[in-house]
Amino acid sequence: MFKKIGFMLILFVLLLAGCSGGMSQDDSSKMSSEGDMNSSADMENASDDIAFSEGEEDNSVAGEKSKAEQKADLEANESADQRMVIYNAEMDIRVENFEKARNLLEQKAKAYKGYIVQSDSNRFDGEQQSGTMTFRIPQEHFNAFLNDAEGLSVQVNHRAVSGQDVTEEYVDLESRLKSKKAVEARLLDFMQQAQKTEDLLKISSDLAEVQEQIEQIAGRKKFLENQTALSTVTITLQENEVTVPKIENDSLNTWQKIKKQFADNINILLAAGSWIIVFLIGNFPILLIVGAVVAGGIYFLRKKASRGQNNKVDSNS
Repeated sequence: MFKKIGFMLILFVLLLAGCSGGMSQDDSSKMSSEGDMNSSADMENASDDIAFSEGEEDNSVAGEKSKAEQKADLEANESADQRMVIYNAEMDIRVENFEKARNLLEQKAKAYKGYIVQSDSNRFDGEQQSGTMTFRIPQEHFNAFLNDAEGLSVQVNHRAVSGQDVTEEYVDLESRLKSKKAVEARLLDFMQQAQKTEDLLKISSDLAEVQEQIEQIAGRKKFLENQTALSTVTITLQENEVTVPKIENDSLNTWQKIKKQFADNINILLAAGSWIIVFLIGNFPILLIVGAVVAGGIYFLRKKASRGQNNKVDSNS
């Protein structure tokens, strides 16, 4: 009986061990399958993260561009009342004194923080002067300088003022410049993260092209700023009257005039006599030969004429 009870206990223990082993195998297989599922899920999550990061980068670039465009539009609306205009003026005026008017215009330009670009002058009819001057004047003093120039004149022959509105172009350049700088910053980030030589070369080429475009846009922007900040004024000056020398009291002395005229005539006679003496003595050999030829010719003609008369008298007799 005890043997049967012991045998039954041994069987019960073996059954318990088998059940625990089966359960452990099932759990391990289940855990391994769960691990595989978790690893695959992790890979999917990683790929999703990569795709999300790429999409985020694209969205960030688009966001930066949209922000730049919005800011440019806002600035355009704000600058609607402050237009950027390039002013040019041409004037043709008559002045009493050319030198005085030219000096005053130069002083006015300097007082307005402007400067002279070109100046030329010429004199005709021996006395009257004219010339052209080109100035660069700050835009806030543009009208004041034109009024000052008119104030120096006795007559305004021509006045023309023109303006070129470059506000739209300037705002567009600002927007383009900000977009290009954003692309430049993104390319610099890509260059730091790139590991392949091919990628580095491609990014370097794109970066050089973008930087060249930035320089061109910045140069054009600076040119427009300079042209709108300073206006160009070209003024042609013409002297109104010829300066006549004043009559001096000494010129009214009649006795002095007579003595001067007499001395001038004596000098003329002396000069003429001197010239005749020099001519005769200097050309004496030639004159001697010419005189001999002329004298011989006259003698021959007279002799021939006398012979003709004698023959006529003989025939009559």
